[in-house]
Amino acid sequence: MPEIQVAATLPRSFYRRDASTVARALIGQRLVAAVDGARVAGIIVETEAYLGVQDRAAHTYGGRRTERNDTMWGDGGHAYVYFVYGVHHCFNVVAGQSEDPVAVLVRALEPEEGLASMFARRAAARRPVDLCSGPGKLTQALGIDRSLDGADLVAGDRLVIERVRRALLPESRICSGPRIGVGYAGDWACKPLRFWVRDNPNVS
Repeated sequence: MPEIQVAATLPRSFYRRDASTVARALIGQRLVAAVDGARVAGIIVETEAYLGVQDRAAHTYGGRRTERNDTMWGDGGHAYVYFVYGVHHCFNVVAGQSEDPVAVLVRALEPEEGLASMFARRAAARRPVDLCSGPGKLTQALGIDRSLDGADLVAGDRLVIERVRRALLPESRICSGPRIGVGYAGDWACKPLRFWVRDNPNVS
């Protein structure tokens, strides 16, 4: 992001791990977008892991590879952005290494910077907790769309994740449970691959 100041980003090695580990570790880190030359950012408070070829809920289940999900097959630390239901975009973090198509859906942020800019794009929002409390809401608030699919989250210039903390949030502050909206995935729908900050009002 040449036009705005960025703190230290998470290194590539952070992402080159299994998706559930990355999903848990992303909680408490900061997602930053460059919007009209200004920082728009929030702390990640909810994520879901998608475990690739074996995971019936993943876009790459069974080795499926399409133009839409091709970014998932790349190296960890890139953005996978897709359009869903003809309504909104979803922002995912590619985990693992090339040819290991796993990713983490970022479901919610705690808005931190650029709230006026977020409200301008989220006309339906009335309070800060309405801005980023869901995967479609946060992409709208931060101006994330398909043009950012494949963006480098480590060394990019429009979308990055900054390191806020080195240690994981303590277990007492984190909840885990089944993912949302994947009832079609059989036994995979029940796996505790969703992580969120306990009692945080921004969780979806």
